[in-house]
Amino acid sequence: MRNFLTIKEDILRYKRYLITGFIALVVVDILQLFIPRIVKYAIDTLVGGNAQVAILLRYALYIVSIALGVGICRFFWRYLIAGTARRIERNLRLKLFSHFENLGMKFYSNTRVGDLMAHATNDVDAVRRTIGMGIIIGTDILVLGSLSIVFMIFINLKLTLMALIPFPLLIFIGLRFGRLIHKRFEEVQAGFSDLSSCVEENVRGIRVVRGYNQEEGEINKFLSVSRDYIRRNINLIKVWGFFFPLIFFFANLSIWIILRFGGVGVITTTISMGDFVAFQSYLMILVWPMIAIGWVINIIERGSASMGRINKLLDVSPEIKDTGKAKIKTIRGLIDMKSVFFSYNGKPILKNIDLYAEPGKKIGIVGGIGSGKSTLVALIARLYEVEKGEILFDGVPIREIPLKILRRSVGFVPQDVFLFSDTIRENIRFGNPNATDDEIVEVVRLCGLSDEIEGFPKGLDTVVGERGLSLSGGQRQRITLARAIIKNPSILILDDALSSVDTEKEAEIIDNLRDFLKERTTSIVSHRLKSLIDSDEVIVLQDGEITERGTHQELVEMNGFYANLFRLQQLEEVL
Repeated sequence: MRNFLTIKEDILRYKRYLITGFIALVVVDILQLFIPRIVKYAIDTLVGGNAQVAILLRYALYIVSIALGVGICRFFWRYLIAGTARRIERNLRLKLFSHFENLGMKFYSNTRVGDLMAHATNDVDAVRRTIGMGIIIGTDILVLGSLSIVFMIFINLKLTLMALIPFPLLIFIGLRFGRLIHKRFEEVQAGFSDLSSCVEENVRGIRVVRGYNQEEGEINKFLSVSRDYIRRNINLIKVWGFFFPLIFFFANLSIWIILRFGGVGVITTTISMGDFVAFQSYLMILVWPMIAIGWVINIIERGSASMGRINKLLDVSPEIKDTGKAKIKTIRGLIDMKSVFFSYNGKPILKNIDLYAEPGKKIGIVGGIGSGKSTLVALIARLYEVEKGEILFDGVPIREIPLKILRRSVGFVPQDVFLFSDTIRENIRFGNPNATDDEIVEVVRLCGLSDEIEGFPKGLDTVVGERGLSLSGGQRQRITLARAIIKNPSILILDDALSSVDTEKEAEIIDNLRDFLKERTTSIVSHRLKSLIDSDEVIVLQDGEITERGTHQELVEMNGFYANLFRLQQLEEVL
């Protein structure tokens, strides 16, 4: 039960609802136990030959009144207990989602999206069932179970002891099958996670799948995962399918005992017909709490396992912590990296990086594949934490700058662009929710998108589809660039942001942005050296180290990696 301490505050917050719902549930259970008693008196009256219409109507009125009370109280306990469980479910899911929003990039690099979806849906739902159904079934076991036995003993102690003979087996079966059902449920949960991951990966990579003509292979892969998921569900169904007939067999065995020995009691007049019928009714009421012992244990075990998995996620500390020590409101854009080292999973990525850029300066970053370019700019955006050394903005350590100020001041266009399944307008406005339509139109012009967007049927209100799949790679990159520009950041980071745009369009965009970039510090990662010619400084990364640095002209004169790459690109343009 320690796992549920995470939601202790929520349970205490709604304790009045839960207590009131519990009282209503107890009232329902007690009222239900009076109905067999009233039926007993009605039957004894009929059998005794003293029946009068008025008396029978009075008994009928009692039953109707009790049924009305049960209906009203049942509404309230459902609303209060089930409704509270839903509220706690909402709060837990929100807490988990908020935690996801704060976790670092390393966490997402090592975690499947399908697993996170399963935790946020199935696991949270299992916790909700534990709170709601756990209280309901637990109350039924205590109230209905114990009071039913009391009423049965009151009718006939000997018959009660005989009728209860199969019930220890019912409890044992419930406990045994509860553990087995829990195990099967865990297997189903894992299968659902695999299925979610398979679908999510294919939706994301649909262009790659089609480009390599792998539709049939992916369908077969999905079919295999689906079959495995169905197999796990069928295994669970088999357990359920064997569980209920077994339960009803032993329940009917108790009924046989009542008919055999209770029936003899009726014949010999040691027990009245009314008591016989009432006794059988109480036995039927008792069957559910006995079955429910195993059921509620299963629900609690399932909920505890789910809560444990959720707790493991909540225990993951955000890699990027917001200390907010520095009391600053704005960042001018002075970047100072001092002897920065960074490793990923024990592998050195960046070694002894020194970089200094004053506000308004443009820094170009060049290097081969895997040289650490993207990691370097990700550190500037504080998507990762440096392992050694430090990064300062305006002389303030980046770790001490409040994250809200930092995120607001840095515009980052990553290599792997992402668009939401929304309109072009809203995707751009995501960078600045307060942006006006005129401002959006202006950044669209700066990014060379005006003519293309005007050609869309709905213009800026065109829906881009899942991850922007309805657009070309160049269009997606430019919309992402527009989203960063509309933030009006003091530091702009472009990580190969125009790689899918042709050289003419890239030159047009760079020319459009010339005045905009003069006012902010810009770090540009690019394989096209032509776009870095006017940089105040260009650094060359190789194996995580800066091997060359200087202006474009200085690097060409060095006759090193940069110069060779520049001449090669010039030759490609000529050819």
